[in-house]
Amino acid sequence: MRTSAFLAAAFAVTISAVQAAAQQQQQSVLTWHGDAGRGGNFVVPALTWQSAASVAPDGAFDARVDGHLYAQPLYWMDPATHRALLLTASQSNVVQAFDAQSGKQVWRRSVGRPVPRAALPCGNINPLGITGTPVIDPATQAIYFDAAVDQAGAPRHQIFGLSLKDGSILQGFPVDVGRALASTGKRFDPPTQNQRTALTLLDGTIYAGYSGHFGDCGEYHGFVVGVPLHDPGRVSSFETRARGGGIWAPGGLPVVGHDMVFATGNTFGAQVWSDGEAVFRVGADLHRSDDKRDFFAPADWRSMDARDEDLGGSNPLPLDVGSQALILALGKDRNAYLLDRNNLGGIGGQLAVETVARYPIRTSPAAYPLGNDTMVAFEGPGSRCPAGGRGGDLTVLKITANSPPAMSTAWCGAVNGEGSPIVTTTDGHSDPIVWMLGAEGDNRLHAFRGDTGAPLYTSAPLTGLRHFQTLIATQDRLYVGADDRVYAFRIK
Repeated sequence: MRTSAFLAAAFAVTISAVQAAAQQQQQSVLTWHGDAGRGGNFVVPALTWQSAASVAPDGAFDARVDGHLYAQPLYWMDPATHRALLLTASQSNVVQAFDAQSGKQVWRRSVGRPVPRAALPCGNINPLGITGTPVIDPATQAIYFDAAVDQAGAPRHQIFGLSLKDGSILQGFPVDVGRALASTGKRFDPPTQNQRTALTLLDGTIYAGYSGHFGDCGEYHGFVVGVPLHDPGRVSSFETRARGGGIWAPGGLPVVGHDMVFATGNTFGAQVWSDGEAVFRVGADLHRSDDKRDFFAPADWRSMDARDEDLGGSNPLPLDVGSQALILALGKDRNAYLLDRNNLGGIGGQLAVETVARYPIRTSPAAYPLGNDTMVAFEGPGSRCPAGGRGGDLTVLKITANSPPAMSTAWCGAVNGEGSPIVTTTDGHSDPIVWMLGAEGDNRLHAFRGDTGAPLYTSAPLTGLRHFQTLIATQDRLYVGADDRVYAFRIK
Protein backbone atom coordinates (compact mmCIF):
# COMPACT_ATOMS: atom_id res chain seq x y z
CA MET A 1 0.00 0.00 0.00
CA ARG A 2 2.87 2.37 0.84
CA THR A 3 4.50 1.60 -2.51
CA SER A 4 1.24 2.21 -4.36
CA ALA A 5 0.69 5.45 -2.52
CA PHE A 6 4.26 6.54 -3.22
CA LEU A 7 3.94 5.71 -6.93
CA ALA A 8 0.61 7.53 -7.12
CA ALA A 9 2.14 10.60 -5.49
CA ALA A 10 5.15 10.48 -7.79
CA PHE A 11 2.88 10.09 -10.81
CA ALA A 12 0.84 13.09 -9.68
CA VAL A 13 4.01 15.17 -9.28
CA THR A 14 5.17 14.13 -12.77
CA ILE A 15 1.83 15.03 -14.33
CA SER A 16 1.89 18.36 -12.49
CA ALA A 17 5.37 19.11 -13.81
CA VAL A 18 4.35 18.23 -17.37
CA GLN A 19 1.25 20.42 -17.10
CA ALA A 20 3.33 23.30 -15.72
CA ALA A 21 5.83 22.98 -18.57
CA ALA A 22 3.00 22.91 -21.12
CA GLN A 23 1.42 26.00 -19.56
CA GLN A 24 4.73 27.86 -19.69
CA GLN A 25 5.20 26.86 -23.32
CA GLN A 26 1.73 28.22 -24.09
CA GLN A 27 2.76 31.51 -22.51
CA SER A 28 5.80 31.68 -24.77
CA VAL A 29 5.71 33.40 -28.18
CA LEU A 30 7.75 31.00 -30.29
CA THR A 31 6.97 32.17 -33.82
CA TRP A 32 5.44 34.89 -35.97
CA HIS A 33 2.01 35.96 -34.64
CA GLY A 34 2.34 33.48 -31.80
CA ASP A 35 1.19 30.30 -33.52
CA ALA A 36 2.23 28.07 -36.41
CA GLY A 37 -1.01 28.86 -38.25
CA ARG A 38 -0.14 32.61 -38.10
CA GLY A 39 -3.59 33.47 -36.75
CA GLY A 40 -2.26 36.14 -34.40
CA ASN A 41 -4.87 35.58 -31.65
CA PHE A 42 -3.05 36.03 -28.31
CA VAL A 43 -4.96 34.89 -25.22
CA VAL A 44 -4.47 37.44 -22.42
CA PRO A 45 -7.12 37.00 -19.67
CA ALA A 46 -6.43 40.39 -18.08
CA LEU A 47 -6.79 42.37 -21.30
CA THR A 48 -10.50 43.22 -21.61
CA TRP A 49 -12.26 45.98 -23.51
CA GLN A 50 -12.41 47.91 -20.24
CA SER A 51 -8.78 47.41 -19.25
CA ALA A 52 -7.31 48.24 -22.67
CA ALA A 53 -7.54 51.96 -21.95
CA SER A 54 -5.21 51.55 -18.96
CA VAL A 55 -2.36 50.00 -20.97
CA ALA A 56 0.69 52.17 -20.36
CA PRO A 57 4.34 52.34 -21.46
CA ASP A 58 6.73 50.69 -19.02
CA GLY A 59 9.29 53.41 -18.50
CA ALA A 60 11.52 51.15 -16.39
CA PHE A 61 11.93 48.62 -19.21
CA ASP A 62 15.20 49.29 -21.05
CA ALA A 63 16.07 46.83 -23.83
CA ARG A 64 18.62 48.32 -26.23
CA VAL A 65 18.82 46.52 -29.58
CA ASP A 66 21.98 46.48 -31.65
CA GLY A 67 20.77 47.55 -35.10
CA HIS A 68 17.61 47.94 -37.17
CA LEU A 69 14.80 45.57 -36.23
CA TYR A 70 12.56 44.14 -38.95
CA ALA A 71 11.91 40.75 -37.30
CA GLN A 72 9.21 40.31 -34.66
CA PRO A 73 10.56 39.80 -31.11
CA LEU A 74 10.01 36.37 -29.53
CA TYR A 75 9.31 35.48 -25.89
CA TRP A 76 10.58 32.37 -24.11
CA MET A 77 9.45 31.15 -20.68
CA ASP A 78 12.13 28.74 -19.47
CA PRO A 79 10.32 25.73 -17.90
CA ALA A 80 13.27 24.98 -15.61
CA THR A 81 14.12 28.43 -14.25
CA HIS A 82 10.71 30.11 -14.87
CA ARG A 83 12.66 33.06 -16.21
CA ALA A 84 11.17 34.86 -19.22
CA LEU A 85 13.43 36.04 -22.02
CA LEU A 86 12.64 38.48 -24.82
CA LEU A 87 14.67 37.75 -27.95
CA THR A 88 15.50 40.03 -30.88
CA ALA A 89 17.37 39.49 -34.15
CA SER A 90 18.57 42.56 -36.05
CA GLN A 91 19.87 43.64 -39.45
CA SER A 92 23.28 43.95 -37.78
CA ASN A 93 23.25 40.13 -37.49
CA VAL A 94 23.04 40.40 -33.72
CA VAL A 95 20.74 38.18 -31.65
CA GLN A 96 20.06 39.35 -28.11
CA ALA A 97 18.23 37.90 -25.13
CA PHE A 98 16.79 40.32 -22.59
CA ASP A 99 15.18 39.79 -19.23
CA ALA A 100 11.50 40.21 -20.12
CA GLN A 101 10.74 42.16 -16.94
CA SER A 102 13.60 44.65 -16.81
CA GLY A 103 14.99 44.68 -20.36
CA LYS A 104 18.48 43.94 -19.03
CA GLN A 105 20.60 42.04 -21.57
CA VAL A 106 21.21 38.39 -20.63
CA TRP A 107 23.32 37.40 -23.63
CA ARG A 108 24.33 38.69 -27.05
CA ARG A 109 25.56 36.83 -30.13
CA SER A 110 26.92 38.32 -33.36
CA VAL A 111 26.82 35.82 -36.24
CA GLY A 112 28.85 37.67 -38.86
CA ARG A 113 29.20 40.89 -40.76
CA PRO A 114 25.91 41.97 -42.40
CA VAL A 115 25.85 42.63 -46.15
CA PRO A 116 26.18 46.29 -47.20
CA ARG A 117 23.68 47.50 -49.75
CA ALA A 118 26.56 48.27 -52.15
CA ALA A 119 27.36 44.54 -52.35
CA LEU A 120 23.88 43.68 -53.70
CA PRO A 121 22.49 44.17 -57.22
CA CYS A 122 19.38 45.91 -55.83
CA GLY A 123 17.43 46.22 -52.60
CA ASN A 124 16.37 48.78 -50.00
CA ILE A 125 17.72 47.40 -46.70
CA ASN A 126 21.10 48.62 -45.50
CA PRO A 127 22.81 46.75 -44.02
CA LEU A 128 21.14 43.41 -44.75
CA GLY A 129 21.34 40.87 -41.96
CA ILE A 130 18.45 39.08 -40.26
CA THR A 131 15.11 40.11 -41.79
CA GLY A 132 12.80 37.11 -41.35
CA THR A 133 11.43 36.44 -37.86
CA PRO A 134 13.22 33.51 -36.15
CA VAL A 135 11.47 30.50 -34.64
CA ILE A 136 12.04 28.87 -31.24
CA ASP A 137 12.01 25.10 -30.80
CA PRO A 138 11.08 24.21 -27.19
CA ALA A 139 12.37 20.63 -27.63
CA THR A 140 15.94 21.71 -28.38
CA GLN A 141 15.57 24.99 -26.45
CA ALA A 142 17.09 26.88 -29.35
CA ILE A 143 16.31 29.77 -31.68
CA TYR A 144 16.73 29.39 -35.46
CA PHE A 145 17.01 32.06 -38.17
CA ASP A 146 18.51 32.98 -41.55
CA ALA A 147 21.23 35.63 -41.73
CA ALA A 148 22.68 37.35 -44.79
CA VAL A 149 26.42 37.30 -44.06
CA ASP A 150 29.20 39.12 -45.89
CA GLN A 151 32.11 36.72 -46.38
CA ALA A 152 35.05 38.55 -47.97
CA GLY A 153 32.68 40.66 -50.04
CA ALA A 154 30.51 37.71 -51.11
CA PRO A 155 26.95 37.66 -49.69
CA ARG A 156 25.90 34.28 -48.27
CA HIS A 157 22.67 33.05 -46.65
CA GLN A 158 23.28 30.98 -43.54
CA ILE A 159 20.75 29.31 -41.25
CA PHE A 160 21.83 29.37 -37.61
CA GLY A 161 20.72 27.63 -34.45
CA LEU A 162 21.58 29.21 -31.10
CA SER A 163 21.10 27.86 -27.60
CA LEU A 164 18.54 29.83 -25.61
CA LYS A 165 20.69 29.31 -22.54
CA ASP A 166 23.68 31.36 -23.62
CA GLY A 167 23.49 32.10 -27.36
CA SER A 168 26.12 29.54 -28.30
CA ILE A 169 25.96 28.16 -31.86
CA LEU A 170 24.58 24.63 -32.03
CA GLN A 171 26.56 21.75 -33.48
CA GLY A 172 25.94 21.35 -37.23
CA PHE A 173 25.15 25.03 -37.70
CA PRO A 174 25.33 27.34 -39.52
CA VAL A 175 24.07 25.78 -42.75
CA ASP A 176 25.22 27.63 -45.87
CA VAL A 177 22.05 27.57 -47.98
CA GLY A 178 23.70 28.04 -51.37
CA ARG A 179 26.30 25.32 -50.80
CA ALA A 180 23.79 22.92 -49.26
CA LEU A 181 21.42 23.30 -52.23
CA ALA A 182 24.31 22.94 -54.71
CA SER A 183 25.00 19.51 -53.21
CA THR A 184 21.44 18.51 -54.22
CA GLY A 185 21.82 19.85 -57.77
CA LYS A 186 19.95 23.13 -57.17
CA ARG A 187 21.31 26.58 -58.02
CA PHE A 188 20.69 29.26 -55.41
CA ASP A 189 22.24 32.68 -56.04
CA PRO A 190 22.83 34.36 -52.64
CA PRO A 191 23.30 37.95 -53.92
CA THR A 192 19.92 37.98 -55.70
CA GLN A 193 17.96 35.94 -53.12
CA ASN A 194 16.63 37.45 -49.91
CA GLN A 195 14.97 35.93 -46.84
CA ARG A 196 12.12 38.11 -45.54
CA THR A 197 9.65 35.53 -44.24
CA ALA A 198 9.28 34.16 -40.73
CA LEU A 199 10.80 30.72 -40.31
CA THR A 200 8.55 27.74 -39.64
CA LEU A 201 9.09 24.68 -37.45
CA LEU A 202 7.29 21.50 -38.50
CA ASP A 203 7.98 17.92 -37.42
CA GLY A 204 11.57 18.55 -36.35
CA THR A 205 12.57 20.56 -39.43
CA ILE A 206 13.13 24.29 -39.88
CA TYR A 207 11.75 25.85 -43.08
CA ALA A 208 12.74 29.21 -44.58
CA GLY A 209 11.09 30.92 -47.55
CA TYR A 210 13.09 33.06 -49.98
CA SER A 211 12.29 35.85 -52.43
CA GLY A 212 14.39 38.48 -54.20
CA HIS A 213 15.21 42.05 -53.27
CA PHE A 214 13.24 45.24 -53.76
CA GLY A 215 13.71 45.94 -57.47
CA ASP A 216 13.30 42.32 -58.64
CA CYS A 217 16.85 42.08 -59.96
CA GLY A 218 18.68 38.97 -61.07
CA GLU A 219 17.84 35.29 -61.37
CA TYR A 220 16.03 34.81 -58.10
CA HIS A 221 13.32 32.18 -57.59
CA GLY A 222 10.79 31.46 -54.89
CA PHE A 223 12.51 28.91 -52.65
CA VAL A 224 11.52 27.01 -49.54
CA VAL A 225 14.45 25.30 -47.83
CA GLY A 226 14.03 22.65 -45.13
CA VAL A 227 16.79 21.95 -42.58
CA PRO A 228 16.30 18.91 -40.26
CA LEU A 229 17.36 19.85 -36.75
CA HIS A 230 19.06 16.52 -36.07
CA ASP A 231 20.77 16.31 -39.47
CA PRO A 232 21.26 19.91 -40.66
CA GLY A 233 23.32 18.99 -43.69
CA ARG A 234 20.48 17.04 -45.33
CA VAL A 235 18.40 19.86 -46.79
CA SER A 236 15.24 19.65 -48.91
CA SER A 237 13.80 22.36 -51.13
CA PHE A 238 10.95 23.70 -53.26
CA GLU A 239 11.74 26.05 -56.16
CA THR A 240 9.47 27.94 -58.54
CA ARG A 241 9.97 26.88 -62.14
CA ALA A 242 9.99 30.40 -63.60
CA ARG A 243 12.25 33.26 -62.57
CA GLY A 244 10.67 35.26 -59.78
CA GLY A 245 7.75 33.88 -57.84
CA GLY A 246 9.26 35.07 -54.58
CA ILE A 247 7.86 34.27 -51.13
CA TRP A 248 7.83 37.78 -49.70
CA ALA A 249 5.28 37.83 -46.86
CA PRO A 250 6.65 38.44 -43.35
CA GLY A 251 4.27 35.73 -42.05
CA GLY A 252 5.89 33.15 -44.29
CA LEU A 253 4.69 29.54 -44.22
CA PRO A 254 1.61 28.81 -42.06
CA VAL A 255 1.16 25.22 -40.85
CA VAL A 256 -2.01 23.21 -41.45
CA GLY A 257 -1.78 19.80 -39.78
CA HIS A 258 1.43 18.29 -41.17
CA ASP A 259 1.48 20.54 -44.24
CA MET A 260 2.51 24.11 -44.96
CA VAL A 261 0.89 26.70 -47.20
CA PHE A 262 2.60 29.68 -48.79
CA ALA A 263 2.03 32.26 -51.51
CA THR A 264 4.29 33.23 -54.40
CA GLY A 265 4.71 36.52 -56.23
CA ASN A 266 4.91 37.47 -59.88
CA THR A 267 7.10 35.57 -62.33
CA PHE A 268 8.96 36.95 -65.37
CA GLY A 269 8.54 35.82 -68.95
CA ALA A 270 6.26 32.85 -68.18
CA GLN A 271 4.18 31.96 -71.22
CA VAL A 272 2.47 29.11 -69.36
CA TRP A 273 1.77 29.15 -65.64
CA SER A 274 5.02 28.30 -63.85
CA ASP A 275 4.29 28.62 -60.12
CA GLY A 276 3.79 32.40 -59.83
CA GLU A 277 0.82 34.25 -58.29
CA ALA A 278 -0.07 31.10 -56.41
CA VAL A 279 -0.95 29.45 -53.13
CA PHE A 280 0.75 26.09 -52.58
CA ARG A 281 0.25 23.33 -50.04
CA VAL A 282 3.29 21.11 -49.49
CA GLY A 283 4.20 18.39 -47.04
CA ALA A 284 7.31 18.16 -44.91
CA ASP A 285 9.29 16.80 -47.89
CA LEU A 286 8.47 19.96 -49.93
CA HIS A 287 7.36 17.82 -52.87
CA ARG A 288 5.50 19.79 -55.54
CA SER A 289 2.17 18.28 -56.55
CA ASP A 290 0.52 19.03 -59.88
CA ASP A 291 -2.84 17.99 -58.44
CA LYS A 292 -5.18 20.99 -58.45
CA ARG A 293 -6.10 20.16 -54.86
CA ASP A 294 -2.61 21.31 -53.84
CA PHE A 295 -2.28 24.68 -55.57
CA PHE A 296 -4.28 27.73 -56.59
CA ALA A 297 -3.64 30.63 -58.97
CA PRO A 298 -6.09 33.30 -60.17
CA ALA A 299 -7.29 32.87 -63.74
CA ASP A 300 -5.75 36.24 -64.66
CA TRP A 301 -2.29 35.30 -63.34
CA ARG A 302 -0.63 36.48 -66.56
CA SER A 303 -1.96 40.04 -66.29
CA MET A 304 -1.14 40.02 -62.56
CA ASP A 305 2.44 39.12 -63.52
CA ALA A 306 2.57 42.08 -65.89
CA ARG A 307 1.21 44.51 -63.26
CA ASP A 308 3.25 43.16 -60.33
CA GLU A 309 0.00 42.52 -58.46
CA ASP A 310 0.92 39.29 -56.77
CA LEU A 311 -0.21 37.11 -53.89
CA GLY A 312 3.25 36.73 -52.38
CA GLY A 313 3.22 39.91 -50.29
CA SER A 314 0.82 38.48 -47.70
CA ASN A 315 0.79 34.94 -46.32
CA PRO A 316 -2.25 32.68 -46.79
CA LEU A 317 -4.29 32.33 -43.61
CA PRO A 318 -5.95 29.03 -42.61
CA LEU A 319 -9.48 29.64 -41.27
CA ASP A 320 -12.22 27.51 -39.74
CA VAL A 321 -15.57 29.15 -40.48
CA GLY A 322 -18.37 27.07 -39.05
CA SER A 323 -17.71 23.59 -40.42
CA GLN A 324 -15.82 24.93 -43.44
CA ALA A 325 -12.03 24.55 -43.62
CA LEU A 326 -10.82 27.52 -45.66
CA ILE A 327 -7.73 29.47 -46.66
CA LEU A 328 -7.81 33.21 -47.21
CA ALA A 329 -5.28 34.70 -49.65
CA LEU A 330 -4.84 38.47 -49.91
CA GLY A 331 -3.19 40.05 -52.94
CA LYS A 332 -1.51 43.15 -54.23
CA ASP A 333 -4.35 43.07 -56.77
CA ARG A 334 -6.53 44.29 -53.82
CA ASN A 335 -8.53 41.06 -53.84
CA ALA A 336 -9.36 38.51 -51.16
CA TYR A 337 -9.61 34.89 -52.32
CA LEU A 338 -11.34 32.20 -50.28
CA LEU A 339 -10.13 28.67 -51.01
CA ASP A 340 -11.22 25.21 -49.92
CA ARG A 341 -8.41 24.06 -47.64
CA ASN A 342 -8.84 20.45 -48.76
CA ASN A 343 -9.01 21.32 -52.45
CA LEU A 344 -7.23 24.56 -53.38
CA GLY A 345 -8.81 24.36 -56.82
CA GLY A 346 -5.99 24.88 -59.32
CA ILE A 347 -6.06 27.84 -61.72
CA GLY A 348 -9.21 29.90 -61.17
CA GLY A 349 -10.50 27.48 -58.54
CA GLN A 350 -11.38 29.85 -55.70
CA LEU A 351 -14.67 29.50 -53.80
CA ALA A 352 -15.12 33.26 -53.68
CA VAL A 353 -13.24 36.43 -54.60
CA GLU A 354 -13.91 39.99 -53.56
CA THR A 355 -12.13 43.31 -54.05
CA VAL A 356 -11.60 44.41 -50.45
CA ALA A 357 -8.93 47.15 -50.56
CA ARG A 358 -8.17 50.33 -52.47
CA TYR A 359 -4.42 49.68 -52.60
CA PRO A 360 -2.15 46.61 -52.71
CA ILE A 361 -2.36 44.37 -49.63
CA ARG A 362 0.95 43.48 -47.99
CA THR A 363 2.21 42.35 -44.56
CA SER A 364 0.22 39.68 -42.68
CA PRO A 365 -3.38 39.35 -41.45
CA ALA A 366 -4.79 38.16 -38.12
CA ALA A 367 -8.03 36.28 -37.39
CA TYR A 368 -10.48 35.81 -34.54
CA PRO A 369 -13.96 34.32 -34.06
CA LEU A 370 -17.00 36.53 -33.48
CA GLY A 371 -20.19 34.59 -32.93
CA ASN A 372 -20.60 32.19 -35.85
CA ASP A 373 -18.39 34.30 -38.11
CA THR A 374 -14.65 34.66 -38.51
CA MET A 375 -13.09 38.10 -38.62
CA VAL A 376 -9.85 38.89 -40.43
CA ALA A 377 -7.87 42.08 -39.82
CA PHE A 378 -5.38 43.25 -42.44
CA GLU A 379 -3.27 46.30 -43.20
CA GLY A 380 -4.74 48.31 -46.05
CA PRO A 381 -7.51 50.86 -46.70
CA GLY A 382 -10.78 48.99 -47.25
CA SER A 383 -12.70 49.44 -50.48
CA ARG A 384 -16.07 49.09 -48.75
CA CYS A 385 -15.88 50.72 -45.37
CA PRO A 386 -19.39 50.76 -43.85
CA ALA A 387 -21.32 54.00 -43.62
CA GLY A 388 -19.97 56.04 -40.73
CA GLY A 389 -16.89 53.80 -40.56
CA ARG A 390 -13.46 55.10 -39.68
CA GLY A 391 -11.21 55.16 -42.72
CA GLY A 392 -7.54 54.27 -42.45
CA ASP A 393 -4.99 51.54 -43.03
CA LEU A 394 -6.78 48.86 -40.96
CA THR A 395 -9.61 46.83 -42.46
CA VAL A 396 -11.54 43.99 -40.84
CA LEU A 397 -13.45 41.46 -42.94
CA LYS A 398 -16.33 39.30 -41.80
CA ILE A 399 -16.40 35.80 -43.29
CA THR A 400 -19.62 33.85 -42.99
CA ALA A 401 -20.12 30.15 -43.60
CA ASN A 402 -22.23 29.59 -46.68
CA SER A 403 -22.09 27.91 -50.04
CA PRO A 404 -20.01 29.66 -51.22
CA PRO A 405 -18.72 31.41 -48.09
CA ALA A 406 -19.47 35.13 -48.00
CA MET A 407 -17.13 38.07 -47.35
CA SER A 408 -18.03 41.58 -46.29
CA THR A 409 -16.23 44.54 -44.71
CA ALA A 410 -17.14 44.74 -41.02
CA TRP A 411 -15.29 47.91 -40.03
CA CYS A 412 -12.19 50.01 -40.71
CA GLY A 413 -9.79 51.53 -38.21
CA ALA A 414 -8.21 54.98 -38.32
CA VAL A 415 -4.56 53.92 -38.46
CA ASN A 416 -1.97 55.63 -40.60
CA GLY A 417 0.83 53.12 -41.22
CA GLU A 418 1.85 49.69 -42.39
CA GLY A 419 2.23 47.34 -39.42
CA SER A 420 0.78 43.84 -39.23
CA PRO A 421 -2.24 43.61 -36.88
CA ILE A 422 -2.68 41.11 -34.07
CA VAL A 423 -5.67 40.28 -31.84
CA THR A 424 -5.95 39.72 -28.12
CA THR A 425 -8.84 37.86 -26.49
CA THR A 426 -9.42 36.86 -22.89
CA ASP A 427 -10.11 33.20 -23.71
CA GLY A 428 -9.75 32.76 -27.47
CA HIS A 429 -13.02 34.50 -28.40
CA SER A 430 -14.21 36.94 -25.71
CA ASP A 431 -13.37 40.66 -25.68
CA PRO A 432 -11.46 40.65 -28.99
CA ILE A 433 -9.16 43.64 -29.41
CA VAL A 434 -7.39 44.39 -32.69
CA TRP A 435 -3.96 45.98 -32.22
CA MET A 436 -1.91 47.56 -34.98
CA LEU A 437 1.19 49.70 -35.28
CA GLY A 438 1.11 52.73 -37.55
CA ALA A 439 4.61 51.81 -38.70
CA GLU A 440 6.24 54.35 -41.02
CA GLY A 441 3.07 56.44 -40.69
CA ASP A 442 1.74 57.89 -37.46
CA ASN A 443 4.04 55.44 -35.57
CA ARG A 444 1.50 54.92 -32.79
CA LEU A 445 0.13 51.74 -31.24
CA HIS A 446 -3.64 51.54 -31.79
CA ALA A 447 -6.32 49.28 -30.31
CA PHE A 448 -9.95 48.78 -31.41
CA ARG A 449 -12.88 46.70 -30.24
CA GLY A 450 -13.02 43.64 -32.43
CA ASP A 451 -16.79 43.65 -32.76
CA THR A 452 -17.51 47.32 -33.58
CA GLY A 453 -14.15 48.92 -34.36
CA ALA A 454 -14.58 51.47 -31.57
CA PRO A 455 -11.16 52.91 -30.62
CA LEU A 456 -9.87 51.73 -27.24
CA TYR A 457 -6.28 52.96 -27.04
CA THR A 458 -3.76 55.11 -28.90
CA SER A 459 -0.17 55.51 -27.72
CA ALA A 460 2.16 58.43 -28.07
CA PRO A 461 4.35 58.26 -31.20
CA LEU A 462 7.12 55.65 -31.15
CA THR A 463 10.38 55.92 -33.06
CA GLY A 464 12.17 53.46 -35.32
CA LEU A 465 9.21 51.32 -36.44
CA ARG A 466 9.64 49.36 -39.67
CA HIS A 467 6.68 48.40 -41.85
CA PHE A 468 7.48 44.70 -41.40
CA GLN A 469 6.91 45.06 -37.68
CA THR A 470 4.15 43.54 -35.59
CA LEU A 471 3.75 43.46 -31.82
CA ILE A 472 3.43 40.52 -29.43
CA ALA A 473 1.29 40.05 -26.33
CA THR A 474 2.20 38.16 -23.15
CA GLN A 475 0.31 37.76 -19.89
CA ASP A 476 1.44 41.10 -18.46
CA ARG A 477 2.95 43.13 -21.30
CA LEU A 478 2.81 44.09 -24.93
CA TYR A 479 6.18 44.33 -26.70
CA VAL A 480 6.99 46.38 -29.80
CA GLY A 481 10.29 45.96 -31.62
CA ALA A 482 11.94 49.01 -33.20
CA ASP A 483 15.33 50.17 -34.40
CA ASP A 484 17.76 50.16 -31.47
CA ARG A 485 15.19 49.26 -28.80
CA VAL A 486 12.11 47.32 -27.68
CA TYR A 487 9.11 49.12 -26.20
CA ALA A 488 7.14 47.46 -23.42
CA PHE A 489 3.56 48.34 -22.40
CA ARG A 490 2.18 47.19 -19.05
CA ILE A 491 -1.18 45.43 -18.92
CA LYS A 492 -2.81 46.52 -15.67
